[in-house]
Amino acid sequence: DYPAPRAVLTGHDHEVVCVSVCAELGLVISGAKEGPCLVHTITGDLLRALEGTENCLYPRLISVSSEGHCIIYYERGRFSNFSINGKLLAQMEINDSTR
Repeated sequence: DYPAPRAVLTGHDHEVVCVSVCAELGLVISGAKEGPCLVHTITGDLLRALEGTENCLYPRLISVSSEGHCIIYYERGRFSNFSINGKLLAQMEINDSTR
């Protein structure tokens, strides 16, 4: 048997720089170099986009919990917390050299 992809995730206009998979929820969240983070099912269906505010444009890290919370780290110490349904729950900015 040759390994083959189970699904192709589409929707980004720029290169993907971060991805998080939550097998418990059957979701994949990916962030592009310039653009929103997209929520897909593991089978490849695009569900929604998670768009930050005007200061949160360049996602760098994504973490999703089995409880359905998605934390996205953007450039310059900015964090956003989304529900898996796409609602922005909280934002935070820290003055630290997190890279």
